[in-house]
Amino acid sequence: MREVAVIGIGQTKIDEHWDKSLRDLAGDAALSAMMDAGMEKVDAVYVGNMMSGSANRQQHLGAYIADWIGLRGAEAIRLEAACSSGAASFRTAVMAIASGEVDSALAVGVEKMTDSPLQEVTAALATAADADWEAGQGLSFVALNALIMKRYMHEYGWEKEHFAPFAVNAHANAVHNPFARFHEPTSIESYLKAPMVNDPINLLDASPVGDGAAAAVLVPAELLHNPSTHKLIKVAASAAATDSIAIHHRKEPLFLRAAFNSGKKAYAQAGINPSDIDLFELHDAFSIMAALSLEANGFAERGQGPRLALDGEILPTGRIPIATRGGLKARGHPVGATGMYQIIEVIQQLRGEAFGTQVNNARIGMTQNIGGSGSNIITHIFQLV
Repeated sequence: MREVAVIGIGQTKIDEHWDKSLRDLAGDAALSAMMDAGMEKVDAVYVGNMMSGSANRQQHLGAYIADWIGLRGAEAIRLEAACSSGAASFRTAVMAIASGEVDSALAVGVEKMTDSPLQEVTAALATAADADWEAGQGLSFVALNALIMKRYMHEYGWEKEHFAPFAVNAHANAVHNPFARFHEPTSIESYLKAPMVNDPINLLDASPVGDGAAAAVLVPAELLHNPSTHKLIKVAASAAATDSIAIHHRKEPLFLRAAFNSGKKAYAQAGINPSDIDLFELHDAFSIMAALSLEANGFAERGQGPRLALDGEILPTGRIPIATRGGLKARGHPVGATGMYQIIEVIQQLRGEAFGTQVNNARIGMTQNIGGSGSNIITHIFQLV
């Protein structure tokens, strides 16, 4: 298997892009990544997206986007893995290059959500849950995460205010990210006064939807005899795992087993352990998911995820920085694109381009993209060479 490197990245601002179509957004990010890589053509295009069929009435995104950006004739397919669709597109590109099947690939994550009524978006998101036992019973994703958070607080004795630092950190970091949805800092006081969405989840526990796209260009590392103007970033690991879609089917509902399994495989591939990770872009769609992700990946003991936030260990200057460019909470969560945004942000950190929130001497970064309520989880580890 060949080693894989990322040589180009691109992204759009996450916002309500009323003046841009799905292909406009994907095209802007893709062409930015190719320009960053100094390339005009690639062999393959892999597009991550969750809900274009329902939200945009457009399927077949592989050919749709390849044609739009001038790559007619290239291999091109769409990947769907709920909210982990972006990472799925990147993992597919990694495997295609590592296997020797292609010599260059473009991974794109895109979602156009705000053109659709909120009720339709909520219903589309619920399709990533179990249709019979969860969505069919009226449970939205906010409700599912609220049930998890309420049980977690009961089991481990945490109070509502103990989750505030997750939101405060994310918003403070997003101030410095021009591509983030929100650029306003928040406080513990504001967190405690935020409107309740689904007890115990309030507005500052939940990530906002939006429109956006992010992309990366990948090539075999062996072909980079003279790296471009950018630092060489190697894909040190790519791993995936699943769990039951329905939460009640899990033996341990308060443990992200798929995160643990994909993280364990990724650590083994990279030949490292959690203490070697300089930053972790986790999937903080809700505050409770940030806590559970830190625990599943070996950064905190079971039931102690909030402690890292309370002690400042998740800050850019902390032991395990998270949401360094705002995370899902403040950067935004255009679901099918989120995994690619996470990857772009780690690449920025390793290149030394995360202005305002740069993690000092960052050499190894990890991303973890969660599909559903923990049913499909994809982990990547990147290393500055």
